[in-house]
Amino acid sequence: MHRRHLLSLAALACTLGSAGVYAQGAPAAGSYPNKPIRMIVPFPPGGGTDILARLVAAKLTEANQWTVVADNKPGAGGTIGITEATKAAPTGYDLVMGQKDNLVIGPWLYKNLPWDPTRDLTAVAHVAWTPVLIATSVNSKYKTLADVVAAAKAAPGAITYGSPGNGTSIHLAGDLFEKAAGIRLSHVPYKGSNPALMDALAGNVELLVSSVPSAMGQIKAGKLRPLAVTSARRSSSLPDVPTVAESGFKGFDVSTWYGVFAPAGTPAAVVNILNSEVNKLLAKDDVKAAIQAQGAEPQAMTPAQLTSQLKSEYQQWKAIVEASGAKIE
Repeated sequence: MHRRHLLSLAALACTLGSAGVYAQGAPAAGSYPNKPIRMIVPFPPGGGTDILARLVAAKLTEANQWTVVADNKPGAGGTIGITEATKAAPTGYDLVMGQKDNLVIGPWLYKNLPWDPTRDLTAVAHVAWTPVLIATSVNSKYKTLADVVAAAKAAPGAITYGSPGNGTSIHLAGDLFEKAAGIRLSHVPYKGSNPALMDALAGNVELLVSSVPSAMGQIKAGKLRPLAVTSARRSSSLPDVPTVAESGFKGFDVSTWYGVFAPAGTPAAVVNILNSEVNKLLAKDDVKAAIQAQGAEPQAMTPAQLTSQLKSEYQQWKAIVEASGAKIE
């Protein structure tokens, strides 16, 4: 009996010890969060992803007395930041603002990525979607998208356009527009949205293909002329700007989206807390207005809905990337 009693105590100690280890790695929902949360931003400061990530971080901090800190980890079309997120401990204290470029398109462009977005990340919360914008400097001779098409047909390859990078959804939106219009433009890839924007304003490239949030500040300042948005319907932030479809290319519809993700294995209870808090923010008028002021459209989802969207588009864009011929070694 004495020996059996000792074995029972040993088993209980082992169980409690294991529970303690788990508690250190994955906090119970009731105690989450009890330290700062890092929001990885896989692009440089100033771009659409950075703007929305910082807005979400600030509003979560403000609403809940949490500490949520944005941490820029740019490079390789956003895949460096995603790689760091997948390697983080699945505790809910390391999140990443992912989007179509680095989660849906990047894996088909970069060889030997050490992660699969459908396997190595947990969907937490959808934040917003936005059309892609085709724009030019206010000093440009192009007043409409029709002007660009006519000039491109007269001189194939002579018109340059800047994008945030080779193989991004924004670059591929430009490529799809070229195919739809039957024209040839010259793509100039940059390392992020802001450098492309600055060169477009300076006239170093004739067109800018960009997310709306990245360009909205210069549109409001009267320095950038929007020519068209690529979504099926007009942007509520730019109601006077026609869609590409309205400009003569029926059925054209390309947009991008932004969402919060965590490392795979993050406890469902923690994911649900984060999803609930982000969705509460998206329902607030001031947050809606702040997102729309940047040219994006707020949209809440459950983790399951965001997971479904990711998986569906991940397969859909494989064919688009292959057809574009875009490759990054």
